Amino acid sequence: MAPALLVLLGTVATLRADTLPDDFLLLPPVNFTIKVTSLAQVLLRWKPHPDQEQRGARLGYHLRIHAPQDDDYEIKYTVRKYEAVLHRGFSASVRTILWERRPSPASRWVSAELKAPPGSPGTSAVNLTCTTNTAANSHTESRPYRVSLHCGWRAGKEAPPDTQYFLYYRYGSWTEECREYSQDALERNVACWFPTTSIDGKGQGALAVRINGSSPSAAIRPYDRLFALHEIDRVNPPGNVTAEMEGTRLSIRWEKPISAFPDHCWDYEVRIYSARKDYVQLENTTATTFNTTVSDVSKYCVVVRAAVSFTCREPGAWSAWSQPIWTGKDEQKPWTEWLLVPLSAALCAALVCSLGRRTLSEVSMALTEAEKHSLWFTGPDTRTERGPKAPLPRCSVFRGQVCTKLFPPVPGPKSDIRDLMASVNYEKTGSGETESEVVSYVDEGPEALEDLVF
Repeated sequence: MAPALLVLLGTVATLRADTLPDDFLLLPPVNFTIKVTSLAQVLLRWKPHPDQEQRGARLGYHLRIHAPQDDDYEIKYTVRKYEAVLHRGFSASVRTILWERRPSPASRWVSAELKAPPGSPGTSAVNLTCTTNTAANSHTESRPYRVSLHCGWRAGKEAPPDTQYFLYYRYGSWTEECREYSQDALERNVACWFPTTSIDGKGQGALAVRINGSSPSAAIRPYDRLFALHEIDRVNPPGNVTAEMEGTRLSIRWEKPISAFPDHCWDYEVRIYSARKDYVQLENTTATTFNTTVSDVSKYCVVVRAAVSFTCREPGAWSAWSQPIWTGKDEQKPWTEWLLVPLSAALCAALVCSLGRRTLSEVSMALTEAEKHSLWFTGPDTRTERGPKAPLPRCSVFRGQVCTKLFPPVPGPKSDIRDLMASVNYEKTGSGETESEVVSYVDEGPEALEDLVF
């Protein structure tokens, strides 16, 4: 019933507007005024023209704010609050329209203006910037979070050295003057700190900031500015970040930043750096956990940052990264450990070669040239022709239980070649213990035998 009634009323209003004659006269509003009501805030007010005929028509108003770009509104009422910077002055215009007709005829414009406040050019503060930050509030249960405000600026180029600046902020209906200033070399206030403000931790309105100035020698022009809270809010990084490795599974956990926004209002970015591969992996998530598969032979550095999601507020800047967390193991051994392996092998090989050269040199002295050629070899003949620049033969290859054979006393040379052959045959036909075969490299010429193969 109610929807049908609304449709009926709208139809009647449209028919009423259409029945008005084309020459229906719309008169401009009267008593249009602009009044400053608070910091960077004005009240615009006007009245309908007393001679305006209505004939059952519903009147409205077209309001235009004059700024670098005109801002237009169509409203039903004769009063409107508006936030704007005022140090350059302010002006607006308004005219009467028919509310039900589109496009609507309109009256002529009427305008009002606020003059710019007095002051010498170039004396106002410049480069004003502000940031907000949320912290836990342990003193008040009704407001578990408090918002701080920090602003900084520079003195105007034409400001006298004795100029002093004073900052005020307004949020909603609350206005407060700064009490903690930082100064430049000339002891002029150039920064302000509010440990606690009236700013709502989830606020989405505008923050108005104004800087007045005074000097005994010149009139200092004021400066004001409006800040969107989502643009100046310095979001805290996520807290209690942990990273754990279980095999190749990397598990990362954290807590939402200190903020009045609840858990579902956050976007996160996870950065994982592999020290071994010098590679960075970036991941985005809305949860407070992240799991991935990585190599288990590398160390990883993990950091996380946060931003308020567009579902809860207009997008703002990311927070700073959390403190780095390292996890994982680097299996690669230090170069000193790797150096010990070839060094130890080289020392052992040199020892074996030295022992082999001494023994075979003594044996070869007792052998005749014919007996050298009749000596029995195990395996194929590995003799090679070696010229003046040919490399020395490689050290022998170990077979069997090498460690038990490396360091027994080396027997002295046999005085008779038959005794030597008998000794060799005896070792090969022993009682079943681990056998040791003797294989030597023999050169055709006067050089001594060089290596033993066990």
